[in-house]
Amino acid sequence: MKRFLWFILPIIVLITLWEFVSRSGFVNLALFPPPSQVAVALWEMITSGTLFSDLRDSLWRLLAGLFLGSAFGVVFGLLTGRIKSFATTLTPIIQILRPLPAVAIMPLVIVWFGIDNGAKIFSIAFAVFFPVWINAHIGARQIPQTFLWSAKLFTNSPVKIFREVVFPAALPFIIAGIRTGIAIGFIMVFISELSGASSGLGYRISITSLAYRIDQMIAALIVLGALGAIADQLFAFGTRKIFPWIKFSSR
Repeated sequence: MKRFLWFILPIIVLITLWEFVSRSGFVNLALFPPPSQVAVALWEMITSGTLFSDLRDSLWRLLAGLFLGSAFGVVFGLLTGRIKSFATTLTPIIQILRPLPAVAIMPLVIVWFGIDNGAKIFSIAFAVFFPVWINAHIGARQIPQTFLWSAKLFTNSPVKIFREVVFPAALPFIIAGIRTGIAIGFIMVFISELSGASSGLGYRISITSLAYRIDQMIAALIVLGALGAIADQLFAFGTRKIFPWIKFSSR
């Protein structure tokens, strides 16, 4: 209860201050609407069905991109972390691509994939791949050699060693990479929906800003931020339940 109060009190104070500043006359009410007006705009989006439609499309793109980026990141990270030939061949290429901002490749992605969901999913997966890869790569490299020598006493199967030794040992690093990837995925959902989209929270934020419906824009931004926070906490909760031996902070 005490922890809940420490969480909710700053939010109440912030909302109260926001309402006072907006209603004080020192700012333009149309450009800085009070939270009461934002709440009304949010309710309008809910009753009209646009919010649920945008949530559905954004979450579908996010989950598809997050799954693909994480899956490839884990596989390539474990391979480059443990197999020298893969490390020699793939690591320089990945390190060249890694500093590229995902935003910078959006025009090229649109040329390649068009303006449909494929471009958006690819851009999300591209951004998610790198934090997952680097964490899986580091996690695979830090495994003590004695663990691998001991495993070879029981089996000569590289696949079995990877499945039962390398992957579990690298799992804390992989989880950290995926958690970072989730946050990046939400950023990329917004960015990818700014170009050529007709639905989604990013599209809604963009179109409402052009129409000077700042109340709806702020409402969509709040939903996007709240969704990201909820996804992070759900991932932390699920990780603690599935892998209780891994120390994992939800803060």
